[in-house]
Amino acid sequence: MKRLIAAAAALCAWTAHAASWNLSAEQPDSNYLTQNVRLFADDVKAATKGQLEFKVQSNSVLLKRPEVKRGVQQGIVPIGEFLMSALGNEDAMFEVDSVPFLASSFDASEKLWKAAREQIVQRLDKQGIVLVYGSPWPPQGIYTKTPVAAMSDFKGARFRAYSASTSRMATLMGAVPTTIQTAEVPQAFSTGVIDMMITSPATGVDTQAWDYVKNYYDAQAFIPQAIVIANKRALAELPADQRQAVLDAGKRAEARGWQMARDLTAKLTKTLSDKGIAVHPVPAGVSADLAKIGQTMADEWTKKSGADGAKVLDAYRR
Repeated sequence: MKRLIAAAAALCAWTAHAASWNLSAEQPDSNYLTQNVRLFADDVKAATKGQLEFKVQSNSVLLKRPEVKRGVQQGIVPIGEFLMSALGNEDAMFEVDSVPFLASSFDASEKLWKAAREQIVQRLDKQGIVLVYGSPWPPQGIYTKTPVAAMSDFKGARFRAYSASTSRMATLMGAVPTTIQTAEVPQAFSTGVIDMMITSPATGVDTQAWDYVKNYYDAQAFIPQAIVIANKRALAELPADQRQAVLDAGKRAEARGWQMARDLTAKLTKTLSDKGIAVHPVPAGVSADLAKIGQTMADEWTKKSGADGAKVLDAYRR
């Protein structure tokens, strides 16, 4: 909370017809999600003829992942981007994208996102937040220092988690979940705080995983969503044409984000290989056990999400 108050004091609050908003982006500039955020900001500036400008502050320099939603809700920043499943402890619907093996391909994941999107919009709206757009990460794989041949190789390993669902998955794998923010991953590996992690090829490249691990298992466990959210009141106070420009740019950014993820995933995985990481398929026995874990977590998610979750799954499976 002290950090949020300090950030609020350091940032200029918006006015009813603000010309400039700070936008908190989570990843470094090299990450395609941040590149998409910048294209979104360019789109808004062009559409409003410079009357509304988003100043993109990347790499979580304004707010860290756990602070973004509250920061936007309270008006510390009017708009921000972060990983949706970070809200999983608040409401199961926010981690629908992170149920292992429920939707592993881009086509399946996009269908699941469309099925769940309105439920997510409604939940955020009740909290004074507008969902501007969502954009997918690549499928999640497992990084390890030493090769993995059986589930017993995970037992007792310190496993980096970044959400409630990844913590639960690590626990079911027999590992010890340890919450580490992306920027801290290299140091956590080098100091022995973690031995393994599940994350995307994009994060592997961003953090130069070849410096601290030797193996990448292309599990394609799930495809998490990054979301851009805005303060509802701040958005409502904009002139109607500017408000519409933001929403229209959000639609384009969402479509562009899905295409960027599809186009770049293979390239990012190849970069891992080119830099010396051994890229493997998941061993058959491990894959079967991970599928069982996925089913357990799907059952747990269905119970937690109740009737709304059942509606989403029904729409997804049609």
